Amino acid sequence: MTPARIAALLEPFLQHALSDTQLTQISTYIDLLLRWNARMNLTAIRDPDSIVTRHFGESLLAAQALFPRAHRELPSPAGVSSPALAPVETGLAPSPACATDQACAVPDRERPAPDQSAPADETARAATPTSSSTHPDRLSPPEHPAAAPLDLLDLGSGAGFPGVPVKLWAPRLRTTLLESQNKKVAFLREVIRSLTLTGIDVLPARAETFSGASALVTLRAVENFESILPIAVRLVAPHGRLALLIGQSQIERAQALSPTLSWSPPLPIPQSASRVLLVGFVPEAAGV
Repeated sequence: MTPARIAALLEPFLQHALSDTQLTQISTYIDLLLRWNARMNLTAIRDPDSIVTRHFGESLLAAQALFPRAHRELPSPAGVSSPALAPVETGLAPSPACATDQACAVPDRERPAPDQSAPADETARAATPTSSSTHPDRLSPPEHPAAAPLDLLDLGSGAGFPGVPVKLWAPRLRTTLLESQNKKVAFLREVIRSLTLTGIDVLPARAETFSGASALVTLRAVENFESILPIAVRLVAPHGRLALLIGQSQIERAQALSPTLSWSPPLPIPQSASRVLLVGFVPEAAGV
């Protein structure tokens, strides 16, 4: 599939166009997925257009909502530079630690210099967290301190969604794809190699046996939802976030199974009658 066709299909999901490099990576990813899917069951979706909208569109919508300023550090198409971009108007504002940094909390020594092309007052606004009274449904509460460098844990990654597209959107994001099936692990490693991604690993393990905690945990289209969700909550670090790509019918159950989380309003997925992004944050006390 051509990058131009991919860009057109992704327009309903993204406020800002992807770079030429990102579109080429997605094209390569789709080619790999179609070839491997002919030999093993990676996805029931066979139509390339539907793969773009249902897999990449949904995953990138989540990435944009979770990291609305990630695009400011990426090169624009045809090498044209662009000023810092405002957060995407999704109703899901970033946490204070995420307000000015592409990967939510990149160490100071790694942060890029401020965009000198942006007006001084715009730069000042970008550096100032927005108050909770302006954005009552933030992804994390305004009193949270700055987080450690952000990492992503994608549970039951399967064919790589949403973990790999989120990594493409926020390249500095340290990413771990957790997948228990060896054939799918081999596919994910081939995707990483072919897309020349760095800072991303695939672990052949089950969530039940995984130890540690991550600042962001993602979960999409997994079996045994009711048993895996409490495990996912356990793996979220204090002040971290859990991002679920689920059906509307699962919202109430997800909230009931995760009483320690505070939830943002669900964000509907374009071109879907029932799919939503549901994001919850873990207060520090819940992670102790």
